[in-house]
Amino acid sequence: MNRRTLATLLALACALYSTSGAQEWSRFRGPNGSGQSEATGIPASWSENDYLWKTALPGVGHSSPVLWGNQIFLLSANPQDGTRHVLCVSAVDGKLTWKQDFPSKTHRIHQQNSLASSTPTVDADHVYCAWATPEEFTLVALKHDGSTAWRANLGPFVSEHGFGASPILYDDLVIITNDQDADSFLIAIDRRTGLTRWKVDRKVHEKQNASYAAPCVYQPKKGPAELIVCSWAHGITSVAPLTGKTNWETEVFERRPVGSPIIVGGLVLGNCGEGSGNNNVVAIEPGNADGREPRLVYKIDKTSAPYVPSLVAKDSLVFLWGDRGVVACIDAPTGKIHWRERVGGNYSSSPVRVANRVYCVSVDGEVACLAASDQYELLGRSKLGEASRATPAVAGDRMFLRTESHLFAIGAK
Repeated sequence: MNRRTLATLLALACALYSTSGAQEWSRFRGPNGSGQSEATGIPASWSENDYLWKTALPGVGHSSPVLWGNQIFLLSANPQDGTRHVLCVSAVDGKLTWKQDFPSKTHRIHQQNSLASSTPTVDADHVYCAWATPEEFTLVALKHDGSTAWRANLGPFVSEHGFGASPILYDDLVIITNDQDADSFLIAIDRRTGLTRWKVDRKVHEKQNASYAAPCVYQPKKGPAELIVCSWAHGITSVAPLTGKTNWETEVFERRPVGSPIIVGGLVLGNCGEGSGNNNVVAIEPGNADGREPRLVYKIDKTSAPYVPSLVAKDSLVFLWGDRGVVACIDAPTGKIHWRERVGGNYSSSPVRVANRVYCVSVDGEVACLAASDQYELLGRSKLGEASRATPAVAGDRMFLRTESHLFAIGAK
């Protein structure tokens, strides 16, 4: 074997290795929706020449990328006729591996929403995608080669703002919230067959009920895992993920939750708000099997609380990235504010924490990077050159960023 051949094989092996952890980002905001990664090799800032690859995507969407192995999956849509595109892109070189089109229709949505705002979830067998029109809430499973495994119609979806809920996986179930302005429910679908395993009706709030928070899983020190679900009508609810039975519930939200909950040090943290900026963050001590009721530990007011972006943590620090560019760092156990600074920009993306840095993408397509520290430090800014409302994915020491119509890779070569 000559040196050139050996060098080529080593380069290929490195490329494959660099994305071998990609399956660790298999849902919105990665493992358990925490938005956290210990990846190395992601720079604090970069220029156009630093991208590993940049790929144009068909259609437009806010769906965030998810990964399994060396495959990236995301959702897009044709804004003219409503056709939904399920896309598979190679994480190695950015080439579009396949595209599956699902004819649909356009309909009224909020100006900051898109027809493809839901983030898929993926496992070793399928990628699971959701979208909705006023007539049909669709949940579909595709095999990794792009062929359809099953498709479920969950009924109409009513909301003046449009659809945006993202599915998650638990055990052999695909679970998705359906908190809308009409008949609402939480549902678990068998991931292999597409058949309903359980369905729990939900209250409808007297105002605008549609909520977009993706559930996460809380594991108590004693007892089985609990599914944490957020909505305006119910507040924060703990559900048995295999049966749908409610464990406990506390109506702590004054407005609509869009950002998704996280678990930090045994507390459940969530946020709610509205377009005017009247937002809140709450921290809840969960109830337990011994009969302890859930308890509100603290509430943070609108001066530091985000509406659309989710929260992200590093150890006992929690970072609150505001929609209008004000970022705060708090102490998770107490809610004490360590710092609050104006980074600038407007944000619909959720922040991700990569090792000792926190990244978030502005609506204008600028990535701001801060130190994940109790001391404020702006580490860098990078321009993507196009609007973005999607949350980055991080896997195999690479970050994958989606604008409205492009996908980028930055990080380890």
